[in-house]
Amino acid sequence: MSTTTTTQKTLLVKDTFDRDFEPPNFTMKDILDAIPKRCFERSLGHSLLYAARDFIYAGVLMYAASYIKFVPFPIARFVLWTIYVIAQGIICTGLWILAHECGHGAFSPYKLANDICGWIMHSMLLVPYHSWRISHSKHHKATGHLTRDMVFVPRDRESYLKSRNLSELAEEAPIVTLFNLFIQQAFGWPAYLAYNVTGQKYPGVSPLKLNHFWPTAPMFDPKDFWDIIISDVGIACAVLALRQIVIAYGWGAFTLYYFLPYLGVNHWLVFITYLQHTDPALPHYTANEWNFARGAAATVDRDFGFIGTHFFHSIIETHVAHHYVSRIPFYRAAEATDAIKKVMGKHYCHDSTNMFYALWRTARVCQFVEGGDVKMYRNANGIGAAPLKKTN
Repeated sequence: MSTTTTTQKTLLVKDTFDRDFEPPNFTMKDILDAIPKRCFERSLGHSLLYAARDFIYAGVLMYAASYIKFVPFPIARFVLWTIYVIAQGIICTGLWILAHECGHGAFSPYKLANDICGWIMHSMLLVPYHSWRISHSKHHKATGHLTRDMVFVPRDRESYLKSRNLSELAEEAPIVTLFNLFIQQAFGWPAYLAYNVTGQKYPGVSPLKLNHFWPTAPMFDPKDFWDIIISDVGIACAVLALRQIVIAYGWGAFTLYYFLPYLGVNHWLVFITYLQHTDPALPHYTANEWNFARGAAATVDRDFGFIGTHFFHSIIETHVAHHYVSRIPFYRAAEATDAIKKVMGKHYCHDSTNMFYALWRTARVCQFVEGGDVKMYRNANGIGAAPLKKTN
């Protein structure tokens, strides 16, 4: 039996937990009219203060860590280095997010200032600034579109089975889910940059050319060529600087001060973005039912406490508004969120579930999508609505 029923003006589908879902019908004009004009005001000085604050945090923490070697007890040193790595990963994720603001033009009204600041902050974290800015912009323009979105494109049943080397659906052991989550959190971000993992498929394109460093990769247009080169130059400068650090201070210092926090940044990026775009309540659309307002609503706001609002610049708590108007600076996004809630009503998606539990639940529940022109997540683990029965 199909899980989709259609009336003249209403399309109802069942979400992952078998709840009714109706695609929204409000317009972008409705959204824009609801947002106060002051929310669109951007300030270079204001944004630079936040960037300076985060750099000061990182510098002070690094300076404090330089004294850990004088602690006489090995266990105490291990604990202090662990605290440093976790804290520095969080702080540097905040800098990554500010560079993300630059890519959207939310950092300031000045494109040159945005690009210089974003290029510096992203290059420091081995992110090709323009390359990611371009593909991320296309993601925003087609969020939730099954054939145009650029990241976290869900698998259908067939591709899911192929990825698991299965001929038919079978329950996934929890230990396998845990292993897959480890791989995703540890390697998901560099794999996306280097191999376009979770992005659109481009049959016939060599894997060597399907990355964010190749100027003619299919994610980019010919006009983007030199921007990609500039991004690569930024990465090369960062790698050379890191090489000098290794020469001057050794591999141990490089690993403790930079590489382990860098892995933390990679974890937080995947943790945040995966849960912004993957949830049992979120739909994905074919071209027949997609529009920009519906796509932007196919995201979810969550809560991450002080870390989320202070260090991560509210990117977790205000992501829905960010998808509607990405040039709204993060320090005005909470007000914009309150405004659009009145328009979105039941279609505003907010989940207060603990985010670490949500990560586990989402991995268990959101394995592939199926349905008609509005597809919802299903799984082979017997959780929520059952997958469609195969017909011969």
